[in-house]
Amino acid sequence: MEQNTMHTTHHCKARQSQRGISLDMVDYVLAHGSQEKDKVVFGKKEAKQRLAALDRERRLLMKINDKGGVVVVADGDALITTYNCSQRH
Repeated sequence: MEQNTMHTTHHCKARQSQRGISLDMVDYVLAHGSQEKDKVVFGKKEAKQRLAALDRERRLLMKINDKGGVVVVADGDALITTYNCSQRH
């Protein structure tokens, strides 16, 4: 389900406003939640798992950034070498 192709009812807009649920939250749930009959659910457990994954990705990106970037040279399915990226060519 995608928010931008769906009609939002007056009832939904009112409840969304009353409950402090932003349009960005609705879009995220529609994009990443699990379909359960007529509902799309993105619960606390899923949010914690996604936050943990983002934390791991952030730490990895910080390490890559500290090296000035990383280059991987490959040929077909063989990894030939890898090195720190000292400058962009």
